[in-house]
Amino acid sequence: MNRKAFIKKSAGAMLIAIPAYSLVGCSSSDDSSDDPDLDSGSNANCLANGTASSIGSNHGHTLTVSKEDVNAGAEKTYSIQGTSNHNHSLTLTTANFDSLKTNASISATSTNDGGHSHSVTVSCA
Repeated sequence: MNRKAFIKKSAGAMLIAIPAYSLVGCSSSDDSSDDPDLDSGSNANCLANGTASSIGSNHGHTLTVSKEDVNAGAEKTYSIQGTSNHNHSLTLTTANFDSLKTNASISATSTNDGGHSHSVTVSCA
């Protein structure tokens, strides 16, 4: 293979590989967590400190559940868009808040937007 053919084939491969790699990063649901250090230890207290959240297969999404939300205990839908170029919603139920009030972690799944959803774990801070 000569240099010109090599460059053409390499450029063609890059034009296919880069978009494919981008799609794979956001192509399906995933239950794995990107933050293994969520603290559900003995000092964790949702009512006093609020929460920490972990979003599986995350690419810029964020979730903040305040101690005020935990204390209120009313069902609430959150936007988790963060710095991502698309949004998902996540609804926490009164039962979820009841669990957080006892300092238990909860898991929920976001809406399916852009062909995928995210597994979200909320633990006490």
